[in-house]
Amino acid sequence: MTDANLARNGERSGSYQAWADEARRLFTLGWPIILAQLSQNALFLTDVIMMGWLSPTHLAGGSLATAFYNAFLLFGIGTVTAVAPLVAQARGSGDIKAIRRIVRQGLWATLIISAILIPVVLQVRPIFGLLGQEPQIIDFADSFLSVVAFVFLPGLGIIVLRSFLAAHGSTRIVLLISVAGIALNALSNMALMFGNWGFPRLELRGAAISTLAVNVFMFLAMLTYVLTHRRFKRYHILARFWKSDWSHLRQIFTIGTPIGLTLLAEVGLFTAAAFLMGRLGDNELAAHAIALQISSLTFMVPLGLGQATTVRVGLAYGARSAEGVRKAGWTAFALGIGFMCISCTAFVLFPHQLVGLFLDASKPLNAEAISLAATYLGVAALFQLVDGAQAIGASSLRGLSDTRIPAMMAILGYWAVGFPIAYVLGFVVGLRGVGVWLGLAAGLAVVAVVLTTRFAMRERLGLIKTLTGGTAPA
Repeated sequence: MTDANLARNGERSGSYQAWADEARRLFTLGWPIILAQLSQNALFLTDVIMMGWLSPTHLAGGSLATAFYNAFLLFGIGTVTAVAPLVAQARGSGDIKAIRRIVRQGLWATLIISAILIPVVLQVRPIFGLLGQEPQIIDFADSFLSVVAFVFLPGLGIIVLRSFLAAHGSTRIVLLISVAGIALNALSNMALMFGNWGFPRLELRGAAISTLAVNVFMFLAMLTYVLTHRRFKRYHILARFWKSDWSHLRQIFTIGTPIGLTLLAEVGLFTAAAFLMGRLGDNELAAHAIALQISSLTFMVPLGLGQATTVRVGLAYGARSAEGVRKAGWTAFALGIGFMCISCTAFVLFPHQLVGLFLDASKPLNAEAISLAATYLGVAALFQLVDGAQAIGASSLRGLSDTRIPAMMAILGYWAVGFPIAYVLGFVVGLRGVGVWLGLAAGLAVVAVVLTTRFAMRERLGLIKTLTGGTAPA
């Protein structure tokens, strides 16, 4: 069966079984992506946990550096993520030749973005100095980022290849490679951060070297799979790699840049919150880093599900099925918010147990940071639902190639609502770290409402006005 015929496979429209079938297809496509996303996050999570083993000051410096770097990394990831809906739409319409060109230009976009952003990240020392950070924090951050900056190249390449594989429903290999990366990262961290097994003790710089090496390994493993597997080698994605395709490259940046700006606006809000916490003290910053890592871990589920949603909506859009778009989007909302209800409950019931994974509660030095982190997790529980909703809403709209207006909505929600509330509650009202986290929750809530509303009004807004009722993709 061809990709086009697969996308137009019949369904029992409007029936309970049709919705159940969509949930099954979405889950089948999504669970390896979710686990791979969790695995990818676990790479940074492992680093942060081991930074805490060094000292709260190491954790504060390393986590602030990670937050700074992630803001730029997620912008790049968002931009090249445009490969996923474009490949899905091309596959839904049966345009095989376009798929080959899209992936090649996705790798071109990786090189272009890396060439721009690596020099920016390497300026961490003067940037942190202007932001008023402590000299020791700056030293730790510079030690880490002078190496991690080069993760852009393999890291974004991984996203391009993962988007290509996800659009074809081949996600388990992504999971396997990601799990292998976690194990390799943990071992190399133990060796290079702490000087085990005869290796030098490099502390934060060792974590950076480990992260770079693991990302190179994962990219090469995924590229080897794509180039040699019988299903994918027919695309010859590296053949005549130097040959430009300006229309597809422009399309990637046209669709992807707003996605990147959306992610940058969100992670930038959390990065700005980290700098606000740095002004409150090392314990507040360490506590913020821990609470943020835990909430980021749970966010990987709706984020991974969102990537599957983009593919499912993109397939339906390419097959010209308005009904398929409807079912894929709302099924994803139900699954994503359902999971976040579970994580919300865990944050409320077990905050100290979760924080204890990062800092040793038996050490008096860690007592204040642990108490603060548990308090911040209580606030994080409030925005679990809206965080999941905004992720699924944005992903559903990306499947329709609708990215520009959602990006503007996200930037306004995070920075015209979230950040001012965080600053006022934290520093003017005097709620300190709790006030900052309440501001984060407010920004996420606004974005969740406007993106969900936009998807609900997709036909009235003309986002799918050219589609028929059609059949949903299989």
